Amino acid sequence: MVYQLSQRKIPLLLQAILIFLLITKSITAEEIPELYYYFLGGLISTFLLLILLILKIKASIHMVGISTLTFFVIALSLHFHYNIIFVIALLVAMNGFVATSRLEMQAHTNKELVIGFFSGMLPQIILSFFWL
Repeated sequence: MVYQLSQRKIPLLLQAILIFLLITKSITAEEIPELYYYFLGGLISTFLLLILLILKIKASIHMVGISTLTFFVIALSLHFHYNIIFVIALLVAMNGFVATSRLEMQAHTNKELVIGFFSGMLPQIILSFFWL
């Protein structure tokens, strides 16, 4: 577990570099637009986390990851007109499990979990308007 905020800088920067390389070299908007916008949302979420880190605000990276995936699957369901309500329900439950585990481990406060959730959710919702 990372106890100091400064220990998050290098992993987040590496993640941002790797996602950037992925969406520029491998997964482009012309080939697979859905996946491109999913990873672009992940890149934006990573930059949000870096900005929050500069502002000395801790956010749950675990909540960012699971909320990003949840809202991407919801957008996929809307885009392809698939009824995958059970998968969405499972992902919503997983959001709760992740939040509960982070609280139980005393790794985050409620505020940090909410910040992480919205940091993952908002880029996916905003970018879904470009490919839906």
